[in-house]
Amino acid sequence: MSTIPNVKRYRITSPDGSMSASLMAVLPKNVDVTAYLSEAAKRFDWKAYQESQQKQFKIRVGQQKQKKAK
Repeated sequence: MSTIPNVKRYRITSPDGSMSASLMAVLPKNVDVTAYLSEAAKRFDWKAYQESQQKQFKIRVGQQKQKKAK
């Protein structure tokens, strides 16, 4: 597996500040990083991201193994 050189991980937060996500990007030199991240946060599909997070961490109630009482 080859990795992409110069890739950096950035943290973006939703406009209302309730969620945050990781963003991997290779930015050109002399670019305003804060302006790029604020633009990316505006264009990010926060609703779909929240739904995918909920599906990933959904706990099925009543399906856990019952412990035997001795």
